[in-house]
Amino acid sequence: MADNGSNWERETLERLAFAAIKEQRKVRRWGIFFKLLTFAYLTFLILLALDWRGDTGALKGVKHTALIDIVGTIEPKGEASADRITASLQSAFKDTNTQGVILRINSPGGSPVQAGIIYDEIRRLRGLYPSIPMYVVVEDICASGGYYIAAAADRIYVDKGSIIGSIGVLMDGWGFTGTMEKLGVERRLLASGENKAFLDPFSPVDPKQQEYAKGLLSEIHQQFIDVVKKGRGKRLKEDPEVFSGLMWTGTKSVDLGLTDALGSIDFVAREVIKAADIVDFTQKQNIAERFAKRFGAAMAEALVKVASPRDLSLR
Repeated sequence: MADNGSNWERETLERLAFAAIKEQRKVRRWGIFFKLLTFAYLTFLILLALDWRGDTGALKGVKHTALIDIVGTIEPKGEASADRITASLQSAFKDTNTQGVILRINSPGGSPVQAGIIYDEIRRLRGLYPSIPMYVVVEDICASGGYYIAAAADRIYVDKGSIIGSIGVLMDGWGFTGTMEKLGVERRLLASGENKAFLDPFSPVDPKQQEYAKGLLSEIHQQFIDVVKKGRGKRLKEDPEVFSGLMWTGTKSVDLGLTDALGSIDFVAREVIKAADIVDFTQKQNIAERFAKRFGAAMAEALVKVASPRDLSLR
């Protein structure tokens, strides 16, 4: 009986000990989890607070070349938005150690309004700081709205394989009337204005509205042409194809007077501006903006573009 009592006590103690060890392990795991979660949260807050700008203080007090990137589609909520680019330009020109500004463009174009705002700000800043030259260096592509902006520069440098041009305007959309007929779907549209449903994708094309849209495109195209002629001046060759929407290689664009010479960022900074040290003034999207764009805004914008026939762009 004594042995049975002793065994019972031993088994009970062992169970209690194992339970305590198990509980300690569980508490330790949760502690590690919450520590990691807190660390991740604090890291996110720190990154959220940062604007992810270029390290403009890296060469503080040293004469340098200011660099600003225009990458991707020129649009209000993108990396190449007018707000972000104009703020970058202002910081670059105001820096007392900036010897020259390079706008590195790798863009197929985008919003004519956004491009126009950037162009106007470049012209304004060049007037305020006449001693600071501004050059454009093209990498892969500088087309449409990208070239609209480039026309404001003192000179445009390209690679021989760069793609330049596409001086034109387009308005694209979709037409679903044939599909609706096949599916037996009836369009019921009510509008309190003769042209309120302008170019509705679910209605047949209205010739009058179509001609009006062409007039809008022609007007904006002429604005684009005027900007290029003003920026390029006598360097621009008299060629009817220049404003037709075609694109050319970097080498051909030099022949046409659309650009000035072959050259890279390092070449322009070192040989033209005479300030080999380069400081990046580009304002980039913060973590929250990138997260929203990737998981929300991009999808919403894609849906809007499918549904809207009024997507006007320089591209």
